[in-house]
Amino acid sequence: LALLALSITGSTVEVRNSRITFPMTRRLKFSNSTNIVQHDEARVAALMDYSTHGRRINVPGLESTHFTYLISVYIGDPPRVYKLIVDTSSAITWVGANSQYMPTSISFNTRQPIEKDYGPVSFNGIRWTDTVSLGYGATVTRMSIGVASDSRGMADDGILGIGPVGLTSGTLRNHPEETFSTITGHLYAQRVINQPLVGIFFQPNDRYSIDVGGELSFGEPNRALYRDNIGYTPITLTYPSSAYWGIDQRITYDSTDILDLSAGIIDTSSTFIWLASNAYDRYQATTGANLDAATNLLTITISQYRALRNLDFHIGQETYHLTPDAQIWPRYLNSAIRGDRRAIYLVVKGLSRPIGQGLDFLLGYVFLQRFYTVLDSGGRVGFAKTSFTYAVTN
Repeated sequence: LALLALSITGSTVEVRNSRITFPMTRRLKFSNSTNIVQHDEARVAALMDYSTHGRRINVPGLESTHFTYLISVYIGDPPRVYKLIVDTSSAITWVGANSQYMPTSISFNTRQPIEKDYGPVSFNGIRWTDTVSLGYGATVTRMSIGVASDSRGMADDGILGIGPVGLTSGTLRNHPEETFSTITGHLYAQRVINQPLVGIFFQPNDRYSIDVGGELSFGEPNRALYRDNIGYTPITLTYPSSAYWGIDQRITYDSTDILDLSAGIIDTSSTFIWLASNAYDRYQATTGANLDAATNLLTITISQYRALRNLDFHIGQETYHLTPDAQIWPRYLNSAIRGDRRAIYLVVKGLSRPIGQGLDFLLGYVFLQRFYTVLDSGGRVGFAKTSFTYAVTN
């Protein structure tokens, strides 16, 4: 994990903001060819393939069909607005998939080829530097961005990557070892914020508010959005999880051990909770769930749901409870997974490999929507309870 290093000369440095917050818009996207489960399976396969072979797999023609969180980003002077997907498992900010990039007098073409393959989504193009603004005074200069000449699987304008800076390695075709700063690093280095932190808040939807959004903040965490204190844990030392926002944790269900202390990652662009294959088998056996062939998700009966217990995530010194309601897919969205409208589906899925591979779990949207999450470029990740941790929405 590469960390941001900052050297400042002079006696007085002005930090303009302790925190800048931005609304995120959520959208549930459908396609005729894929559903949310298939999208997640493709993305996780890409992450797992990278952890094994150091490369991304190619999934041709797979459309992006899932929950997406979008933020408005302004590039150039005069600025042009782009709607970008917030992604914690990449560090590049790139545009041009939908709205064409329009260089201005302050834009600079480095002529360096840049590319990234995320599994369901990929792009290749040229690295530019430009002025980038998120609004509310959050403006940085000479930031590296990717400008797509070709992209696949992206219905929006591009991606705002807020992953660790080390994830930029390997993206410059002619200089694969080179890294470059992320939006968080630029905001901190240019003294727009006083801490290199990102706060993420997702609001769970219910049948009456499918399109509710969330908040992305840079700098000091937003105290109004979480309860009690934030529990921090160091970035794991276990590769490949250490290259991402990776943590160590163990998982229990009631009094049963599901996952021994292992390394894994959080990922805003994945939907489900993914566990190593033998941990998944333990969860299935403990809950009594059956695999539904139509959706490739575990399903339980009403009586089994009533007997469902908390799934507990032991991270650092804290325990985070995923309630029975948080463990099931929203029933009014069963059509999005091509499921039976009356069925109850669980949101835990199994990876293709057993425990001990260095990436033994992946915490996606269904986990993150229940907790406030802090990504600290100083080498740690934090979680806190919110008003939605124990909410009944599904």
